[in-house]
Amino acid sequence: MRLRFTGDMQELQAGMEALVGELGIQQSQAGVEVAVEKSVGRLEVGIRGGAAYIRYGAKHQFFRGLGLLIQRGRDGGDFHMEERQQFDTIGPMFDLSRNGVLTVDSFKFMLRKMALMGMNSVMLYLEDTYEIEGEAYFGYMRGRYSHDELKEIDDYAHQFGIEAFPSIQTLAHLEEFLKWEPVKAYKDTKGALLVGDEHTLSLVENMIKCISAPFRSRKIHIGMDEAEELGRGKYLDRNGYRSRLDIMVEHLEAVLDIVRGLGLKPMMWSDMFLKLASTTGEEYYNADTQISEEMASRIPKDVDMVYWDYNHTEQSTYEALIAKHRPLGCNLVFAGAVWVFNTFGVNYGLSLQATDSALQVCKKEGIREIYATMWGDDGMESNPYIALLGLQFYAEHAYTEGSPDQEWLGERVKLCTGIDAEAFLQLKYLDETPGAEPDNAMQSNPSKFLLYQDVLLGLFDKQIEGLPMAKHYAELEQRIASRRDSGAELDDLFEVPQKLCAVLKQKSEIGIQLKRAYDAGDKAELKRIAQEVLPSIAEAVSELRAAHRKQWLGMYKPFGWEVIDIRYGGVVSRLDTAGMRLLEYAEGRIDRIEELEQERLVYSTVNRFNNKGAGWCSYYYRMASPNVFFHVINPF
Repeated sequence: MRLRFTGDMQELQAGMEALVGELGIQQSQAGVEVAVEKSVGRLEVGIRGGAAYIRYGAKHQFFRGLGLLIQRGRDGGDFHMEERQQFDTIGPMFDLSRNGVLTVDSFKFMLRKMALMGMNSVMLYLEDTYEIEGEAYFGYMRGRYSHDELKEIDDYAHQFGIEAFPSIQTLAHLEEFLKWEPVKAYKDTKGALLVGDEHTLSLVENMIKCISAPFRSRKIHIGMDEAEELGRGKYLDRNGYRSRLDIMVEHLEAVLDIVRGLGLKPMMWSDMFLKLASTTGEEYYNADTQISEEMASRIPKDVDMVYWDYNHTEQSTYEALIAKHRPLGCNLVFAGAVWVFNTFGVNYGLSLQATDSALQVCKKEGIREIYATMWGDDGMESNPYIALLGLQFYAEHAYTEGSPDQEWLGERVKLCTGIDAEAFLQLKYLDETPGAEPDNAMQSNPSKFLLYQDVLLGLFDKQIEGLPMAKHYAELEQRIASRRDSGAELDDLFEVPQKLCAVLKQKSEIGIQLKRAYDAGDKAELKRIAQEVLPSIAEAVSELRAAHRKQWLGMYKPFGWEVIDIRYGGVVSRLDTAGMRLLEYAEGRIDRIEELEQERLVYSTVNRFNNKGAGWCSYYYRMASPNVFFHVINPF
């Protein structure tokens, strides 16, 4: 499609040139005229009498408008459409701290997709994956970004009108830095800083100065979530028992003094204040939580509170929890999620339901700043690319008064990503399996635990016993294959899910088969499994690993891949050992297999027998073995 733009294009030209390839367009004096004009607050796109127009209120809206023009105007017929943005700020939060550190080029790729969607903000979650002057162990061997890399990301985002800004931790979630012995002076507990210490405060100041320097934005997220360890380690030894609220408020004020001095606008996660106000002292979503006037009076009002909520599907829940935040007296920001965490897939069943309910309530409640988090808990087997349908849903919500039309969502994601919505949706079935229906609202993650569990120990076998998992994954493998498009830029995204299905159609129920054959004394079947089935599974795992490695090294920095490599190696090694032991037993060289003598128990109280799904586990090391991976004598 050849286009000729008229009007003031100075602030738009760089972004235009970056998107030419995405949209398959050319700028040409012989092309269709597109009149570009500023408007007041709204986006208008259309064609009239063969001439096109884009009228935009803010820079980022132009790029959404450009996509809409291509989408609606391909046939050259007249049309007019108008949109009003429902939120001032809409964008994703990329977790760049759980091993998956996007390369600068990968980040730019995501920014181009965001530009076409009409997003105007991106939050970079960085625990220790950025450079701090004088702190060699901060982000050591973790793929940390340099100042120049972050500036390059910021510059690229800026050309689309997207505001990039950092989200760091100034209190807890710093395990990967504090594990190093040379920095023990900063350490209170395993993951929390020793607050109230002059060296710690100097570190925090250094953090904030270094991370804010590459960005144009004056926004900064200072973290402070899930700090349950606060004041319970070295701090307790030094100071004796003190109220966690007192400690929290004192540290917050000290951090805000630094932020104010640098002219930054802070935000923080709100959960610790609600937990401290709850009757149990731990629950963020406790129905009895009430922020007292005394607590509210002590909380600074120049820090935005970010209410995060990833798994509620009822609007009434969001209404109630927003109401609980109001007494804090701070501007309220909302963070939802696209569920790529603790899985190889993406839980669209839960993500889309929860997002729809949450954002409808945010519109009614006047919350103007919205983020879609994509956490990488436990090593980031997944990736943000497969979350693009979820991000598109956030974007369409931002330009729709009510809830986005599903057909329109499909058209938009196809334009912005080149992939059909239905192809993206197939990925939810990696975890939305028999026993985890409907819509996987209980957050089951069998795609991960069935891959990593040991075939002889069968830790999750009782969870899935009687469920047709092998049949499910065999059918899903075919559905994914049938919806792939070799000509699409993102088609390779489906290689890992497809090959994972090829593993799980064989491995998911093999432990149950082994136990059944062993209990029946069927040595011939055990020998067959050892000689035929386990080697076939091992070969499929090796193919999966190769595909995953190619994807990782094309998307992320190499640091962190070694963790996934080790996990795959563990699966293959244990298959080899299992085969050896089965043959020894089948051929009479040992008289029993102790692992198969053990009764199988449900893994946890999260199971289908009490209507809580097919099962959930947050940590690889708990999936792979019930035995000791590491032992921490003193977690502080």
